Amino acid sequence: METDPCLEPYKIIEYGGSAEIEEKKSRFIAHVSAADTEEDALAFVEAQKKRFWDARHNCYAYVLGGQPPVMRYSDDGEPSGTAGKPILEVLTGMDIRNAVVVVTRYFGGTLLGTGGLVRAYTKAAQAVLAASDVRTMRGGYELSVVTDYNDIGRIRYLLGERGIPADRADYAEQVTLHIYVPYEDKDIVVGEITEATAGKADISVSGPLYYKRE
Repeated sequence: METDPCLEPYKIIEYGGSAEIEEKKSRFIAHVSAADTEEDALAFVEAQKKRFWDARHNCYAYVLGGQPPVMRYSDDGEPSGTAGKPILEVLTGMDIRNAVVVVTRYFGGTLLGTGGLVRAYTKAAQAVLAASDVRTMRGGYELSVVTDYNDIGRIRYLLGERGIPADRADYAEQVTLHIYVPYEDKDIVVGEITEATAGKADISVSGPLYYKRE
């Protein structure tokens, strides 16, 4: 089964990081943050500008989720296309959404040229993302499986065989397992659980949604 085109996987920033590189004595200091809205993204940009008020440039880019996603960038005084756009291309190249990257530059006295600037801002953006906790948002479904205690072991075993964790379990007279499954695996997993429990499990399936995975 093909993946729903509206549920293509993408990545998010779980925890932002920081990184610094140096090119010909110019310092490039990069920070990244999760951002759900343009207000969030621009507030982070402004916070970095205030923090590094004495820097010559605070260039940024952000990508926000949606179909299509919202994408913005700023060169903040660098030659057009040499700063914000390379940062944006790093984000889009890694399929990262709902994130904003700000790269602060302290000029070191030597001109880098357009090619040098593109390389430096690209390296800084790559470095800060490498220093961050990046997670994947997958398209799929949530299964709520209500079953008796005798069948829990069988269900957990078949989920383990597929590398699917039972994200949450509610214990009462019966057990309710909350399971996120990839879009393409839903029918197979439902069939396997039904077979493993001889049809005794009560399985509810949500509508298509995104869920987080490492």
